Amino acid sequence: MATAAESGARTWPGSGSPRLGSPAGSPVLGISGRARPGSGPERTGRAIGSVAPGHSFRKVTLTKPTFCHLCSDFIWGLAGFLCDVCNFMSHEKCLKQVKTPCTSIAPSLVRVPVAHCFGSLGLYKRKFCVVCRKSLEVPAFRCEVCELHVHPDCVPFACSDCRQCHQDGQHDYDTYHHHWREGNLPSGARCEVCRKTCGSSDVLAGVRCEWCGVQAHSVCSTALTPECTFGRLRSMVLPPSCVRLLSRNFSKMHCFRIPETMVLELGDGDDGLDGSAAVGTGREVSAATESTKQTLKIFDGNDSMRKNQFRLVTVSRLARNEEVMEAALRAYYINEDPKDFQLQALPLTLLSGNAQALGKAGTTEEETSKDSGPGDSVPEAWVIRSLPRTQEILKIYPDWLKVGVAYVSIRVNSQSTARSVVQEVLPLFGRQVEDQERFQLIEVLMSSRQVQRTVLVDEEPLLDRLRDIRQTSVRQASQTRFYVAEARAVTPHVSLFVGGLPPGLSPQDYSNLLHEAMATKGAVVLDVTCFAEAERLYMLARDTAVHGRPLTALVLPDVLHTKLPPDCCPLLVFVNPKSGGLKGRELLCSFRKLLNPHQVFELTNGGPLPGFHLFSQVPCFRVLVCGGDGTVGWVLAALEETRRHLACPEPSVAILPLGTGNDLGRVLRWGAGYSGEDPFSVLVSVDEADAVLMDRWTILLDAHEIDSTENNVVETEPPKIVQMNNYCGIGIDAELSLDFHQAREEEPGKFTSRFHNKGVYVRVGLQKISHSRSLHKEIRLQVEQQEVELPSIEGLIFINIPSWGSGADLWGSDSDSRFEKPRIDDGLLEVVGVTGVVHMGQVQGGLRSGIRIAQGSYFRVTLLKATPVQVDGEPWIQAPGHMIISATAPKVHMLRKAKQKPRKAGAIRDTRVDTLPAPEGNPL
Repeated sequence: MATAAESGARTWPGSGSPRLGSPAGSPVLGISGRARPGSGPERTGRAIGSVAPGHSFRKVTLTKPTFCHLCSDFIWGLAGFLCDVCNFMSHEKCLKQVKTPCTSIAPSLVRVPVAHCFGSLGLYKRKFCVVCRKSLEVPAFRCEVCELHVHPDCVPFACSDCRQCHQDGQHDYDTYHHHWREGNLPSGARCEVCRKTCGSSDVLAGVRCEWCGVQAHSVCSTALTPECTFGRLRSMVLPPSCVRLLSRNFSKMHCFRIPETMVLELGDGDDGLDGSAAVGTGREVSAATESTKQTLKIFDGNDSMRKNQFRLVTVSRLARNEEVMEAALRAYYINEDPKDFQLQALPLTLLSGNAQALGKAGTTEEETSKDSGPGDSVPEAWVIRSLPRTQEILKIYPDWLKVGVAYVSIRVNSQSTARSVVQEVLPLFGRQVEDQERFQLIEVLMSSRQVQRTVLVDEEPLLDRLRDIRQTSVRQASQTRFYVAEARAVTPHVSLFVGGLPPGLSPQDYSNLLHEAMATKGAVVLDVTCFAEAERLYMLARDTAVHGRPLTALVLPDVLHTKLPPDCCPLLVFVNPKSGGLKGRELLCSFRKLLNPHQVFELTNGGPLPGFHLFSQVPCFRVLVCGGDGTVGWVLAALEETRRHLACPEPSVAILPLGTGNDLGRVLRWGAGYSGEDPFSVLVSVDEADAVLMDRWTILLDAHEIDSTENNVVETEPPKIVQMNNYCGIGIDAELSLDFHQAREEEPGKFTSRFHNKGVYVRVGLQKISHSRSLHKEIRLQVEQQEVELPSIEGLIFINIPSWGSGADLWGSDSDSRFEKPRIDDGLLEVVGVTGVVHMGQVQGGLRSGIRIAQGSYFRVTLLKATPVQVDGEPWIQAPGHMIISATAPKVHMLRKAKQKPRKAGAIRDTRVDTLPAPEGNPL
């Protein structure tokens, strides 16, 4: 470690002259832990050599119940072995078997760098941070694509090791290996190899493949075949090798259509962040009340100083320079020799100028404004600086497949340039006879949220480049790789879906709105052949409103349908996050993890059209709709509009009911509503469901002002066509639905549970209990061109399925020689009347049935005055005129849940069903 005289920096206030020779892996004496005094392990003895990748284990005295992170068993006795950097705890007998790398070197072991997609902050009980291995006792982040959980202040240290869900022209593989994620398994998880328990709710232990769901001990996982077969859901997963997305500067949030959220950076927040390297980062700051201790603010280069992001380290006032340097490096998970760095004190003027910002760490503004020294209560501020180097060892990775080595190490000096490095490493990769001018050196920054690639110019001095990186951030240097790649021309192609446009315009009108476009109903898809133009159009669309309506902009990949396996029938998933309270949002995240996130669409972000456009060339696929009956109708209507553009024009549709009534879900055996069932079991049930046909009906609404004296009509509004799947109600039934709809529009935040929704429905029904409008005098009915006399009724209902009003059988089960037995695919509608609210309540309770009126395939209803009408739960007031109901061709293919329980997987065993939280309520 350089002295102050050598570096020109203020020396660390230690005990006399510096003492050299402290091992790089040694602990920091006197560092305060995250836990309260006496609640954690006490450090005793000396550090032992690292027997596992990057770990620095030390024998510690245990003061509370502790579990091993390798075998997850309880550590008996008072001694354990703790890594001073990442908090990995182990039995002494398990030390030699530890395969999990330390957080400090984990970035260097990533096979293909892929950034994560962090959603909003949330509470995740009994989960652990993959960086510091501590429990998530405070709001934390979760990747929306993989099962990675991390504290907010640990986000910068997380590896860019998310799932590779598509080909991007950089590291494309046709054969995929298991993508292991450590820990956060359920306590009952079983190892695929030894069949013993591998999960734990006490520590971060065990591994799981995030594609096929196989679980194992970290030691046992090496005995499994490295290739992944995608497990039980392999026929439903859209293979990542069949998806191409050249995204360049589009983030993962853009690629997977996930709403962007503000991720807290290191040092942001209401409280200071504990940078104590001995126990990892934390959310509590232990005050250094002892006179022998001092707390320091440690900055990592110019970038953290500019953003005022720091770590807190508490050390002894008598600590040696090397010990303080080691503590600072561990706080940032830097696994390099402390002798290559120095701590440079920040000027007091900078401390005073940033008093308000620096006061975040738990001190007041008044305290931070004082001219403080090492003995004051205000922590000193220091920045990690790299000492000048005349040469370095640099790892160079190949950017192509089928290479015998992962990387080669070369020595670079002040004379080394990007071109000289390329010429030196190509022979080492077996490319010595090829034209070396076709290759270039690429710098890749592997941050946890974005992987950035920069092509270096041939004359770029590499030693100066490395110095600039470390000057910006020493931690960033460990997250930076250099690849040698062939310079090939990439044909840019980005598909931008722009929704929210006014429907029904001509292609020329859409072209006038957004240049050249391919028009669909209310949306366009722009095929852009320039990355910069695609980014410009994306931002422009997001900031634009047409006719007062904001546009929706989505980046869509290309499905390479010719590469799909013969037995692949991917599942297109639509989720309405507004249905079922918060369950829709959780299902959206679960399905993204169980399947390829490119095949999961959020309906509030562009509707169903982007999904059908993405799957337009897939020869065979199925659809899963997660929402209420209204959501199902929305998707079926979009399917009808886009059917002629699909290679699979008749995909089968399954339902996961999230609404209030869920009548169609009941008929197809998917249940009365989702109550927390295991999402994996839901997908298995969809895979084993039976295909059935269902009628769909078209309702033509032709409003006229009818003059009964002269038998003349005057058109009041243009005709409108509505699609019907379940039922159509006229009169009291629609009036109750309209009142309920208006109450929900006034206070939408209260309508988040089925119980509350049904309570409101009962209340509005009681208000109408004495209401009478003699509907039979206000309408006329024709069935198959024949006039039908109506009895005295208050409501007329046309039913297509044997479920109405949350499961009631309105038609009844009694046999009647006048009518055929109803079926959902018989091409017939049943017409039923109700006499009022009391009659409807009796039908809901199973005490009575409706009044059977007619059965047919063509109906004409004449409304003599404005009347409430509802179709599949969507109500409105219909003006006087005619309603014509007729069958829609072709019938729609639905999936009905099989009666038997899901079959076990055949030769391939999958345990993913055990990896998810225990379901609440009854299974499907």
